[in-house]
Amino acid sequence: MGPVELKRLFDQYFPEEDYRTVYVRDENRYRVELLSNGKGVNIDLAKVLAKFEREGQSAIDNLITHIKKSLAMTQTTHLLDGNQTAIFPVIRAKSFPDKTKEGKVLMTISHTAETVIYFALDLGDAYVLIDEVMLQESSLDQERVVEIAYQNLSGIPIETRHQQVSGNDFYFVTNNDGYDASRILNTTWLNNFTKDMNGEVVLAVPHQDSFIIADIHNAEGYDILQQMAMQFFAEGRIPITALSFVYEEEKLEPIFILAKKKPRDTN
Repeated sequence: MGPVELKRLFDQYFPEEDYRTVYVRDENRYRVELLSNGKGVNIDLAKVLAKFEREGQSAIDNLITHIKKSLAMTQTTHLLDGNQTAIFPVIRAKSFPDKTKEGKVLMTISHTAETVIYFALDLGDAYVLIDEVMLQESSLDQERVVEIAYQNLSGIPIETRHQQVSGNDFYFVTNNDGYDASRILNTTWLNNFTKDMNGEVVLAVPHQDSFIIADIHNAEGYDILQQMAMQFFAEGRIPITALSFVYEEEKLEPIFILAKKKPRDTN
C-alpha cells in the first residue's frame, strides 16, 4: 500500500456528508475535518504506513477509531465539576502547543527543560486537555486541579514488562491507557520500584504511551536505551522526547546519549 491508496482508504472512512478531507501530496499529509464545526486533525501518512507494515490492518482501524472519537468530542461541552475522578496529568513535549486552535490557553505547569505537564479530562475512550475557560467555569482553582490529578494518577494500576539486555535491565510500562508516560510523575511508586536497583536509574518517555525505566550497569546499556528511545519517539502518535533522564532523589536530569547501533527489536 502506498500514500495514494491509503488516502483512498481514508476517504471511505470519512464520507463527504459528514467530513471535509484534504490530501496534501507534497507533504504526504491527510487532513480530516468535521463539517459541523470545522474541527480537524492532520495525519502523517508516512507514519501510518510504517505502522501498517508492522501491525497490519489493526493499525489503521485503531487510528480511525481514535480520530472519529476525538472529533466527536469537539461537539460536546466538557465540565470539570462532577468529573473530578476523571482528571489526570499528561506529559507533553516543550514544543507542544499551549493554546487550542480557538485560542484558549491550556492549563500547564513546568516539569523539565524538555517536558511540560498538561491536564486532561478523561472521557473514557479519549480525553480532552483542560483549558483556562474550563477551569474558570468550574468551582476548582488550578492548585486543586493539580492535586486531584496527581491523586487520581496514583490510584490507577501500573503494569510493567521486563527485558534484560547485555547485563542491563529495562522495564516498560504497558498499560496502554493514554497515561503510560504520565506515570513518571508517580514518584511514590517510582521510588518503590527503583529502590533495589543497584545500577544508575535512567528514565525515558519517548511518547505518550511509552515509559521506560532502565537499571544501567555498563556503557552499552546507555546506548541500548537511546536506541529504544529514538525508535519509540519516531513511531509514537504523540512524541514527547528522545532524551533520557537520570533519576536520583526524585530529580530528573536530562542526558544526551549518542546511539551508535541499529535499534534492537524490543517486541
